[in-house]
Amino acid sequence: MSKPEIKKIAIVGPESTGKSTMSAYLAGHYHTVWVPEYARGYCEKLTEPPTWQDEINMFHGQIALENELLPQANQILICDTTFITVKIWSDEMFGKSPKEVLDELPKHPYDLYLLLNIDLPWQDDPLRDFPHMREHFMEVWYKELNDLNANYVLISGTGQDRYESAVAAIDGFLSDSPR
Repeated sequence: MSKPEIKKIAIVGPESTGKSTMSAYLAGHYHTVWVPEYARGYCEKLTEPPTWQDEINMFHGQIALENELLPQANQILICDTTFITVKIWSDEMFGKSPKEVLDELPKHPYDLYLLLNIDLPWQDDPLRDFPHMREHFMEVWYKELNDLNANYVLISGTGQDRYESAVAAIDGFLSDSPR
């Protein structure tokens, strides 16, 4: 009997929406692994703002990390963000995106995206830059997901309600998916 295809679930949204915390929770709930945000570790080592080459490096790093962890997944792979973030940040900081990112976006789909709403309070973090632009980036996320014709669910609420909404979205998706 062959191993069923792993479904990739992306946890996305603007800064300070609880993506990493949600990813860890969902991985525990579904007894699987989650792919951390590669850019976080990368940017922690930088002494200057990210360059164009840094954005390209983060794109490649995110894909490599995902590919490395995929074989360890149990039915689903939870991804704490995706390289769409590289496109969003490049567009914001440089006015355009690296060609390799644009070329790969339609070729690297996720089965379900959970778009985390900006209804959580802002948490300061040295790697977060735009507390005053959360609404803007929420609209950018909507546009990017719609441009990809992505299957996504908006996850709102706080505390356990937020987690339960995410689990309900994934359970609904899995029950509708062919095995």
